[in-house]
Amino acid sequence: MTEKEAGARIDRGSDTWSRIHAERAALAADLAGLTDQQFATPSLCTGLTVREVLAHLIAGASLNSWQWLAGVIRCRFDFDKQVTMRLNEQLGATAAETLERFRGIVMSRTKPPLPTMAMLGETIVHGEDIRRPLDIRRPYPIETITQVARYYQGSDQVVLAKGRIRGLRLVANDGPFTTGSGPLVSGTTLALTMAMTGRTTYCDELEGDGVATLRDRCTPA
Repeated sequence: MTEKEAGARIDRGSDTWSRIHAERAALAADLAGLTDQQFATPSLCTGLTVREVLAHLIAGASLNSWQWLAGVIRCRFDFDKQVTMRLNEQLGATAAETLERFRGIVMSRTKPPLPTMAMLGETIVHGEDIRRPLDIRRPYPIETITQVARYYQGSDQVVLAKGRIRGLRLVANDGPFTTGSGPLVSGTTLALTMAMTGRTTYCDELEGDGVATLRDRCTPA
């Protein structure tokens, strides 16, 4: 790798972290003033409340690779158990404490052994898991959501996405994102991204001959 290529890679990484920090800050602002009842609202993640998904995001921004591995070993390689354990560690005694803890990790660059782009994807997807049931809408920068869509189109890491859209042609109607070949699935970049990650709700916002297939492939998050 040349010095120029190394510098470009660093710049891209820094840009991704800037986007992660911006999305966390926006989510914290959106959740300010929520009641305890609103924090107890079921999220789009099956079995988790809004508050619990927020605690999951805190955990992801609080674990380095060694801490993550130690937890996996402690849970005997039961990854779901590890997620639940870490979530409960960050939940706090009250919803207000959970939100305050989230504010504390807004600028964190700590992460498990995942690509930085996966962290951006987690921030946006779980942000929508929280926002949509509360009827909160965020106008995401199209550059940010396009980067996330492009990441998921080629990845099954953390969540199945690449496999879910196999044999389909996805085309955004609000930006440059497009991928695949086959029956058409068209809609906003956000709706395509959320459907790619298994959120059936967003299939209602999509059009094309491939929507039924994509809906069938969506499973509870």
